Amino acid sequence: MSTFYIVLSIVILFLLLGLRIINQYERGVKLRFGRYINTLSPGLRWIIPFVDRLIKVDIRILAVDIPSQEIMTKDNVPIRINGVVFYKVVNAEKAVLEVEDYYYAVSQLAQSSLRDMCGKAELDIILAEREEIGKKIQLEVDKETDEWGIKVTDVKIKDIELPENMKRAMAYQAEAERNRRARVILAEAEKQAAQRLLEAGETIDKSPSALKLRLFQTLSEIAAEKNSTIVFPFPEEMLRLVNKQMEK
Repeated sequence: MSTFYIVLSIVILFLLLGLRIINQYERGVKLRFGRYINTLSPGLRWIIPFVDRLIKVDIRILAVDIPSQEIMTKDNVPIRINGVVFYKVVNAEKAVLEVEDYYYAVSQLAQSSLRDMCGKAELDIILAEREEIGKKIQLEVDKETDEWGIKVTDVKIKDIELPENMKRAMAYQAEAERNRRARVILAEAEKQAAQRLLEAGETIDKSPSALKLRLFQTLSEIAAEKNSTIVFPFPEEMLRLVNKQMEK
């Protein structure tokens, strides 16, 4: 009877040793004596202990940092640049069988692509079009990793560190550009003001009444000063009489 319980215990232990839980965000690649058998879906699964081997593969989107590295741009400016690559495993079998460590491989491939892409571009292009450069790197890395069962979804360039002398030069350039824009705006304002004054002068010149109103307005502004005294040597009607005599 004791032999039966011993055998039963061994069988139960054997069954328990073969139980595996595969999470919803994972896939299980089963190998038997090192040979690929199949890919297991999420849930409670059983493998043959000491015969089968189960490798779990995370199929969620993963983020890998691209370490900061020094790159010489096309116009010979040394910069330090880093980024991040987002990818996911779409074929667990290939990710296990085609590459030793896909996490490390994707990181190294992204670093190489970043160096090549930025080395072929000028500094102004890198600063102004970092999104487009990231898209180009994403397409290049995704093409290389397709045979590994990996889909690269996005590549972002995070930080671009410039030399101190280049920072000062760019600051001077930005300041000069702001001064130029300010002068252009001021010149345009003066041009518009001169045009309005010309139009006002032409209007006043065509209308004696408008000229008289403008005269009275000017006198009113002068009279606002308490220490000002306005003296008319003769009445306005005399001016009209003199003008008529001159016209005759």
